Amino acid sequence: MTLEDRPNSIPWPPMLFIGAAALALIVHWNAPLPFPAASTGTILKILGLCMVVAAIAIDVLAVQAFRRHRTTIMPHKGADTLITSGIFAVSRNPIYVGNFLLLAGAGFLSGIWAMVIAAPIALFATRQLAVLREEKHLAARFGAAWQSYCRSTRRWL
Repeated sequence: MTLEDRPNSIPWPPMLFIGAAALALIVHWNAPLPFPAASTGTILKILGLCMVVAAIAIDVLAVQAFRRHRTTIMPHKGADTLITSGIFAVSRNPIYVGNFLLLAGAGFLSGIWAMVIAAPIALFATRQLAVLREEKHLAARFGAAWQSYCRSTRRWL
């Protein structure tokens, strides 16, 4: 199999975010960091709720786009179609943005700082282990259309 066929043999992104959440919970159970009380804590919990709602909305829109274009959502499978409309006109990686928002938002909502800290680490690991290879795969598969899309749409937001 070549990079044009598929970007990775392992579906890294979901594994990384689930692993980061699990590790954050273990850290929290063993060494919890204090979460603000009163109004600051309430504001952070409201922020967390907004982030979780945004994450779910982003993921739903992305899944609908994959279904509408009849291409795989699996990050280790080869893309059949380059999706550039809808939520993909805002971000080249909306599901990973959603995963980040979900993990960080869950941390704020539950008062678990380790989740908030784990979110950007998981996003960086996703970039290194998946996104860079996915971008090479899409460039090999879609050529000039991919390059044009990259010029008009940010990787994250």
